[in-house]
Amino acid sequence: MITKLEDVKRILQESKTVAVLGVHTNVSKAAYYVPRYLDSRSYEIFPVNPVFAGQEIFGKTAVSSLTELTTPIDLVDVFRRSEALPGHVAEILAMKPLPKVVWFQLGIQNDEVAKQLSDAGIEVVQNRCTLADHQHLFGG
Repeated sequence: MITKLEDVKRILQESKTVAVLGVHTNVSKAAYYVPRYLDSRSYEIFPVNPVFAGQEIFGKTAVSSLTELTTPIDLVDVFRRSEALPGHVAEILAMKPLPKVVWFQLGIQNDEVAKQLSDAGIEVVQNRCTLADHQHLFGG
């Protein structure tokens, strides 16, 4: 599991394609304004949420599942409750190729899921905000 700030910085520097699991269209929700911020910082955002599948969000058509993505994903940014994470393990591990990083947003943590993903060679960040970390490390 990633805990060191220098690793967080490396991940944010190296990741270019970001799948947002649980993306939302309500501008007041973190699952909207965090990926909007990342999009404004030149990350390529791929929205994933069955509720919004088919809708255009951040210039891309939202899909129902991570496995529907055809572009290799560097980072899966997760906006789902901790207890929902076990239901996404198979979906994440079915991605071709596997993402380099799975990032559980602030307030989201599941050590068992993190271990399963780590065991598959995926770096895992838990309980951190990509927006806050990006602003802290690279300026707003």
